[in-house]
Amino acid sequence: MLASELRTELRQIVGDEWFRDEPDHLVAYSYDATPLYQHLPLAVVIPGSTEEVSAILRLCTRENLKVVPRGSGTNLSGGTVPVPEAIVMGLGRLNRLLEIDEGNLTATCQPGLVTSQLHQAVEARGLFYPPDPGSMAISTLGGNVAENAGGLRGLKYGVTRDYVLALEAVLPSGETIRTGGKLYKDVAGYDLTRLLTGSEGTLAVITEMTVKLLPKPETQGTLLACFQDLDAAARTVSRLIAERIIPATLEFLDNGTLRVVEDFAHVGLPLDMEAVLLIQQDGPAAAVARDVQRIAEVCRAEGAARVDVAATPEEGQKLMTARRSALSALARRSPTTILEDATVPRSRVADMVREIRRVADEYHLNICTFGHAGDGNLHPTCLTDARNHDEIERVEAAFARIFDAALKMGGTITGEHGVGLAKAGYLEWKVGRPAIEVMKGIKAAFDPQGILNPGKMFAGETRRRVVVQQ
Repeated sequence: MLASELRTELRQIVGDEWFRDEPDHLVAYSYDATPLYQHLPLAVVIPGSTEEVSAILRLCTRENLKVVPRGSGTNLSGGTVPVPEAIVMGLGRLNRLLEIDEGNLTATCQPGLVTSQLHQAVEARGLFYPPDPGSMAISTLGGNVAENAGGLRGLKYGVTRDYVLALEAVLPSGETIRTGGKLYKDVAGYDLTRLLTGSEGTLAVITEMTVKLLPKPETQGTLLACFQDLDAAARTVSRLIAERIIPATLEFLDNGTLRVVEDFAHVGLPLDMEAVLLIQQDGPAAAVARDVQRIAEVCRAEGAARVDVAATPEEGQKLMTARRSALSALARRSPTTILEDATVPRSRVADMVREIRRVADEYHLNICTFGHAGDGNLHPTCLTDARNHDEIERVEAAFARIFDAALKMGGTITGEHGVGLAKAGYLEWKVGRPAIEVMKGIKAAFDPQGILNPGKMFAGETRRRVVVQQ
């Protein structure tokens, strides 16, 4: 329990309404979208300004009190799950869109702004913010920046880091720093903007961000390519890139995912296909029409059994909405849904999907796979039950094998979900011990007392690595 003096001081900073330590409120902040991880915080404090964030952090540094920053809690790596003896700092009150600067093509906002609200605001002015995580209807910009969120448009447009130009952030000491600016070129000192983007709340609390905007694409075209052969689908991905066609979206769904999504969304997805590619292109109308025709030709040449081109933008949007519903659809099928995140070079997508299936069979698990085929980012998703301890042990062993296989194929343990609690034991597999020590040194420079989101990124002990023969 938090000492009464600290409770009083925190209440004085934010006001009685924005300090909570009642059990009902604490439970709501004890978990995020990652299954299997949960812990009650000591209290929840919700600041309404950068000055209040600074005052809270100065107090926590003085008292050596752990702090976990939190947005909407949609992250999938346990990054906002409290650790023992910590408070949660909710950033939902800092939710203003401060400026859309059409002269510089930037937007400046606070971290609690919901991602889709930024999309809607800039698109109403004919502008475009490309990063589009699957959770964008509820995730916040601060969480997107902290996790360096990806999304469906990553192949053509990149990820959140590619659009963050400037940040305001509060250090654990309570000092406020500003990085970057409305600039496309700035090499003054270390790039703290890019360092803080993707730092998962372990270095500073982000309180404001300026992001780059683009002109809104004139139009979109959408195709659904259906394959009875997994290798043909994978070949098509590589062939499209080789033909110098870079779609805005190039998504993969295996048969298991197809069936579940169709049962949920009822959009006419083919249930007799081994895999589908959902492809969308955007840009000037003439260029989109040309690319859609070329994409369809490549898909057929590589063995697509069927290629359907959306007749209207509404039909295309319906297909994209169905893809975005994949996690929700899968979550309906079992008490516990574990959505993972392994990335390989796109030329190895078929190999990775086959390895996931092999591992699922070996461990007697139901794993469906979908993801961003264009950038090799796959989401093997296990439908399980956390109450079945034997099965959960097999799930953990299976994902260890899957991560090992991804690394052996030149991939990584996470393409967009982050490390957090869930992947901390695997980080050394990817970066090696010397790099871990460098990262710990950076952490110590920002947060010498280790109060900010502790337990995330770095594991107390690296998991034992299994050997997978490729």
